[in-house]
Amino acid sequence: MSNLTPFHLAIPVDNLSKCRNFYKQILGCKEGRSSDHWVDFDFFGHQLVIHFKEKSEEKSHANLVDGKDVPIPHFGVVLEWGKFQELSKMLLSKKIKFIIEPYIRFEGLAGEQATMFFKDPSGNALEFKSFKDFNQIFEK
Repeated sequence: MSNLTPFHLAIPVDNLSKCRNFYKQILGCKEGRSSDHWVDFDFFGHQLVIHFKEKSEEKSHANLVDGKDVPIPHFGVVLEWGKFQELSKMLLSKKIKFIIEPYIRFEGLAGEQATMFFKDPSGNALEFKSFKDFNQIFEK
């Protein structure tokens, strides 16, 4: 795999204070620059910016994957296997309400991966995943 540069993602949040606390205290992201309307975070080596936006009544969508409703849209990162296990245990200990609890997909097959889904306080869906063999990230 080549060296990747960090992505930049800006997402809307309807409660800047609750989301700031979630990304700092729950996920352990380091805070960067901020204003009264936005906050930068080091999101596992990537730049995530939460921007205040009034609450929307837009309905969420999902696609059926492995018999589970995967929220659309969602974002997250692919972690090393051990880091994924540490994060999932930490989130379980903090009583995070999962959309899809941590589980293994394609066990024993090409592309074997661990995945989990949950939402931030503003309803933004996050997925964290990991591949047993990182070289199989794009395996068919």
